[in-house]
This record gives sequence, structure tokens and C-alpha cells, in this order.
Amino acid sequence: MNDRLLSFLGLCKRAGCLISGADTVVRAMNDGKALLVLTASDFSDNSLKNVEKAAAENHVTLKPLNRTKDELSFALGKHCGVVCVTDKGFADKILTMI
Repeated sequence: MNDRLLSFLGLCKRAGCLISGADTVVRAMNDGKALLVLTASDFSDNSLKNVEKAAAENHVTLKPLNRTKDELSFALGKHCGVVCVTDKGFADKILTMI
């Protein structure tokens, strides 16, 4: 893999600072754990509405990635279309990379 952002997301996952999956991401936002939410470019519209609503209610930054679910899943080793970052340092670095 030669994509710095996806490689960094993999590092973030190994550090235990990344949550994946729509329901668990929404739960993390409601619990105040999520600092940054990233969605794949082909993330489903119905799920996106729920994630956007939770992000707006909890004042969490939501950014779309220019990567597909397949690319994101390959980098993380788990099928997903949305992830959230729970560490400020990782979140800040990802924002500079986007």
C-alpha cells in the first residue's frame, strides 16, 4: 500500500484509537469519545444520514475521504465505510493529511 493516509489510519487502528462501523461510530459520538469521523466515498446514503445527524448533535468534525470502502477496508483489515478517531494527536495529523 502506497497511500500515506490509509497507512496512517492502519497505525491509528493498531494503537487502539480508531472505531469502525456506523453503529459503533454513532455510539462513540454520543458517548463523547469521537473527535473526527471519516466516511468512504461510496458510503451508503441512509447510513450517512444517521452519522451526519449524530456528528451535528455532538459537534464532531465529519470529513468525507476520497477513498472507497474497499480501499478503507483493505487498509484496516475489516470491512467498513465509516471510522472515527478517538485520539486528538491522530485526529489533528489526519486533518493535515486530508
